[in-house]
Amino acid sequence: MSGERLLIVDDDDAILKSLSRILRLEGYDVDTARTGSEAIEKSKTNFYNLALLDIKLPDMEGTDLLKRMHETYPRMIKIMITGYPDLENAVKSLNAGADAYLIKPVSVQKLIEVVKQKLAEQRNAEVMTEEKVKKWIETRVRKIKSGEL
Repeated sequence: MSGERLLIVDDDDAILKSLSRILRLEGYDVDTARTGSEAIEKSKTNFYNLALLDIKLPDMEGTDLLKRMHETYPRMIKIMITGYPDLENAVKSLNAGADAYLIKPVSVQKLIEVVKQKLAEQRNAEVMTEEKVKKWIETRVRKIKSGEL
């Protein structure tokens, strides 16, 4: 198991079930929400590495949910999935903080490829941050020992 947690937000039960099944088979811990409000509430009490967000939700626009999640959880990967593929939705999604934009129906192979790629980028960014912190600490310790600080 990968240990990475994913949240799928879609009001279509068939899509929720199929995406959940596919991603669980890949080893991910998957949670679901049918509305933007439910996704926000779940995000307050659970950590998610990645969220797959539908652009049309019953209680809010997916781009509004995306913007709120991006402001609150900037390091969470947010992928928009839409059955309404137009340039305006794509631009609005990317400007609101989407890390990727997929069009339904998305192939299983493409979905898995994008999820794995974005999670790998997230892990690499975390490693780089850890490395930067370690280098900063090492530099500070060296300066303290040499009397520079």
